[in-house]
Amino acid sequence: MSSRLGPWLRRYAPRPAAAVRLVCMPHAGGGAGAYRAWAALLPPSVELVAVQYPGREDRFTEPLAESMDELVEGIAGAVRRIADRPYLVFGHSMGATVAYETVQRLRRLNVVEPDWLLVSGRPAPHQAEPGDVHLRDDDGLCAELVRLGGTDTDVLSDPDLRAVVLGYVRGDYRVIETYRPRPEPKLTCPIGVFVGDTDPELDVAGAQGWRSMTAGRTDVESFEGNHFYLGPRRREVIAAILRRLDPAVARTGPEWTDMP
Repeated sequence: MSSRLGPWLRRYAPRPAAAVRLVCMPHAGGGAGAYRAWAALLPPSVELVAVQYPGREDRFTEPLAESMDELVEGIAGAVRRIADRPYLVFGHSMGATVAYETVQRLRRLNVVEPDWLLVSGRPAPHQAEPGDVHLRDDDGLCAELVRLGGTDTDVLSDPDLRAVVLGYVRGDYRVIETYRPRPEPKLTCPIGVFVGDTDPELDVAGAQGWRSMTAGRTDVESFEGNHFYLGPRRREVIAAILRRLDPAVARTGPEWTDMP
């Protein structure tokens, strides 16, 4: 059971007294539910807040976002209302770009930057190659999903499910592939870049491009796996996030001393 914070945000384990919030942005075609399993792996001092894009899961009946600006405007307006304590922002794949643009939008709204911007599986905005996946036919779109390995083949083999999934996947690809970054001042918060060691979309060398997006520290961490390493390496990813927090916040009880 999730707790809604308006249309844009979901909490799967509400912790109103948590010292830190971890705000997570899904990949293209993903929803807030992609982060549901993370909530139980975080210490009581960290509250998971997952972003819900329109057009999927419990927002299925709503129209899809038409542009990055439209998407980020809604997300930033919602995150602004919960930025009353330290927070981190995490985004995977398309979500990495959404996370970066959201932090930039929040700064323009005079909201303090997050303690960390954590990005995964996507080059820095100025280095991402333009794409045409959203213009392909359904078979071409399915081929891309199979290449990246993040979609259950049973879903793609069911005509009704396939039609539903491809609808919002195509919309998300349109958002990310028509996005063009505008010149922005550098962020000041540190950026952590996560990569899968066999990810065809981003390697450790390519991840270095994120260094130009902040005047602060940037570090890169590699995990075993492909573009969707986040699933099988969930505990390792969460441990990497917690290492970036004050130990007094990240470890609030003996049950967390054995995190990998």
